[in-house]
Amino acid sequence: MKMKIEWNWFNECTVRPIPKLLENKEEREVLRKIKKQKVYLLALLLPFIMFVIGFEIGPLMAMIKNSFYADDGIQVTINQYLTIFKSEFYLQAIKNSLVISLFSAITSVIVAVIAAYSFTKFSQKIQNRLLMITNMTSNFEGIPLSFSYIILLGNNGLFTLLFAKIGWDLFADFNLYSWTGLILVYIYFQIPLAVMLIYPSYQGIKQQWKEASSLLGGSTFSFWLRIGGPVLLPSIVGTFSILFANAMGAYATAYALVGSNYNILSLQIASLVASDVALKPQLGSALGVLLATTMIGAMWFNERMMRRVRRDLR
Repeated sequence: MKMKIEWNWFNECTVRPIPKLLENKEEREVLRKIKKQKVYLLALLLPFIMFVIGFEIGPLMAMIKNSFYADDGIQVTINQYLTIFKSEFYLQAIKNSLVISLFSAITSVIVAVIAAYSFTKFSQKIQNRLLMITNMTSNFEGIPLSFSYIILLGNNGLFTLLFAKIGWDLFADFNLYSWTGLILVYIYFQIPLAVMLIYPSYQGIKQQWKEASSLLGGSTFSFWLRIGGPVLLPSIVGTFSILFANAMGAYATAYALVGSNYNILSLQIASLVASDVALKPQLGSALGVLLATTMIGAMWFNERMMRRVRRDLR
């Protein structure tokens, strides 16, 4: 029980207990307000929760459930997963998706680190304009992007015919509808996203740090190695994992560019789920579970790396 201290005219200390009823009433009022605020916050989050359940958790649970059914949709089995791991065709699709995702993510991160650093060398007004252009470019993907590359660099593309007319055989050995063309398109739509994610990290590097390093005899290389690099590393690692997952799940760009000519995981899932020739949704669900597992693994790797490079998460 709380005590109340009073002083009389003769400087004598008198200790009186605060009524417990009043204390309990105040506590109940505070708890009631907190509970009311929680109800309001839950009501505001309810549409978002329903959206996540209806469009993410629900389809995910249905996909996992369908992956354990046979082709007839009745018998419960793990044959769909056994079919995937015994088939060289599907293993090749997984391998190709992993390779193209790793290559495009690493290349895009390297280019984005350099591009984002170059942005910081301009005035704030020019930086804002460059960021606006980058933001617009990051949304240019899918079928429009593939169609643009076909118009410019296809077999009868603008640049292909123009350089051939001039006599420059720059694109004589270039095939847009191959592994090289697919990699080029993936890198193109990954770079703007990587720049948008890495650029804010440069704002955390203060000019005073560079000046202090210079006064202590440090070179530019030693500054970025010992100070700037560790500051950027969490952002780089997080960006890499996002780009990897983004490339693994990309479908429209690859489908519009190469169709079924190249064997990657997202195209095989679509062909099994929505094809008119070989419709096997259970097998497609099993491939989708493996794809989701790969993305979750990338997120887990990102978390582990973030804990290693960030002291506040240890």
